[in-house]
Amino acid sequence: MSKNNKNFYLYFVIIIGLVFFTVWIGTLRVQNSGYTRGQFVQQLENNEVAMVNICPNRDTPTGSLEITLKSGEERTLYVTDVTEIEALVRDYGLDPRVESVPEESWFLNSVFPILIMVIAFVFLFVMMNAQNSGGNSNGKMMNFGRSRARLTLGGENTIKLDGVAGLKEEKEELQEIVEFLKEPGKFTKVGARIPKGILLEGAPGTGKTLLAKAIAGEANVPFFSISGSDFVEMFVGVGASRVRDMFAEAKRHSPCIIFIDEIDAVARRRGTGMGGGHDEREQTLNQLLVEMDGFGVNEGIIVMAATNRVDILDPAILRPGRFDRKLTVAHPDVRGREEILKVHAENKPLGDDVDLTQIAQTTAGFTGADLENLLNEAAINAAMDERVFVKQDDIKKAFVKVGIGTEKKSRIISDKEKRITAYHEAGHAILFHVLPDVGPVYTVSIIPTGIGAAGYTMPLPEKDEAFTTKGKMLQDIMVSLGGRIAEEIIFDDVTTGALSDIKKATKVARRMVTRYGMSENIGIINYDDDDDEVFIGRDLAHAKSHSEEISGQIDREVKAIIDECYMKAKEIIMEQSSILHKCAELLLEKEKIGRDEFEALFDKKYPQPEEISPTMA
Repeated sequence: MSKNNKNFYLYFVIIIGLVFFTVWIGTLRVQNSGYTRGQFVQQLENNEVAMVNICPNRDTPTGSLEITLKSGEERTLYVTDVTEIEALVRDYGLDPRVESVPEESWFLNSVFPILIMVIAFVFLFVMMNAQNSGGNSNGKMMNFGRSRARLTLGGENTIKLDGVAGLKEEKEELQEIVEFLKEPGKFTKVGARIPKGILLEGAPGTGKTLLAKAIAGEANVPFFSISGSDFVEMFVGVGASRVRDMFAEAKRHSPCIIFIDEIDAVARRRGTGMGGGHDEREQTLNQLLVEMDGFGVNEGIIVMAATNRVDILDPAILRPGRFDRKLTVAHPDVRGREEILKVHAENKPLGDDVDLTQIAQTTAGFTGADLENLLNEAAINAAMDERVFVKQDDIKKAFVKVGIGTEKKSRIISDKEKRITAYHEAGHAILFHVLPDVGPVYTVSIIPTGIGAAGYTMPLPEKDEAFTTKGKMLQDIMVSLGGRIAEEIIFDDVTTGALSDIKKATKVARRMVTRYGMSENIGIINYDDDDDEVFIGRDLAHAKSHSEEISGQIDREVKAIIDECYMKAKEIIMEQSSILHKCAELLLEKEKIGRDEFEALFDKKYPQPEEISPTMA
């Protein structure tokens, strides 16, 4: 139960308690306190009564007697017939004082009850409204259809394009949007229409959301930010209502930017859900399509959205007039990574041995979020060592921690398992070193890690690659099989430790055959079934795009690639058997070795790349 609900129930209980207290007070007022009519008659007979005051009620003949005894005591008696009591008192020689019947109050009888009800309802409404405005948006009982977009006014946004590093081309392309928001007349004079929508696509952590914030901050315009999942609710029509309310609010603040993060949550391809075409998500998408480019006019409103699954978006939202531009936010190159590292290192004191250029060169494939996390982990290592600055060694430890996982140095492992792991990792490391397109080796370790591995061999990519060649993919398969081969050569047996290696090798080989057309027997045909989209409704009943005969050929071709890579990798490792033993013994001694120590084991030149690069038969 939330805090707001608890407060509401508390107010409700207080009101109920006040009502019961009022009723209880009223019941006390009508009690006789044990004084009876028989006692009163007995006191009359004994001449103990000094004076009687008769007070009739409005609903006569009922009323009450205020009795004063000669002893000074006072009694109260409620009677059903004041006329009878008056006659009785006169029979005993007393002259009672009879008060007049109280007049009926129209205010108490008619207005007061209504006033009490109105006050109670107003009190409850104020309490509910107060708790809803003070709580989160999920607790708003009366505002289901209102937009949940968060508004940031121009002066409140301090993020500028200068603070976004590693996205030079992306910032240049979006600079046009900033110019239009600042000087729209310059474009309208020549009949230019600014794009209504800009879709930022890219891998997680590349800086899509940061780029959108920087555009709004640079243009100094209001910025509405919302997540795609905030539109969809269990109640039908709520999402469409929120879309209408959001655009209505944006029109009042135009020119402005609406940013929808993770738009794939609401803009997936229609007709793919299990509920057909009438579910809540599709109604929300339809309303979004109408608002972006329908009969209405949304001048001065630019919609920006971010997603890493552009392949599952509905084609209607991707057409010109809605999202006119699709901007890919790619992984940063080596220069971009260095700029990002400098930005995140501004508030971190670095030692004189830290070389950001070298770190940028050895972090190929890292996103901006990965680089920020790398320096943050390095700073944490420095703080744990009671230092006020970050050393290069801290960054190296963080690099292993981010890429592989935390090392479990306290885990107890038998000597036999250590020996098997040492030869397994040595087999990987030798192939990383000998094969030309993979590696070089950064670290080899037989210390268990947090990902469940008994050891690891981490390569060090030194260059960015826009695409992967067939030769490199074959070499990747060979490297994956290196640990299994070393176990077979040394122990004449194999273990389950190569499970992930075999899965990786099989996946690469199958993609070569079915996706990239790298098989001479199968041909340059794409037989891929788009396994990445298996969760979409339209793929549940999607038939294969090829026959069972082709499936058999694919399986045979994948096996042929794995077998050939296995044989060539085995030949290389057997040629380097002396290095295999030296590396394993060094790992058993030190548990972890670096690049310099590993490369020192090689004391002669090995075959050139063209002599060992595998080719398909």
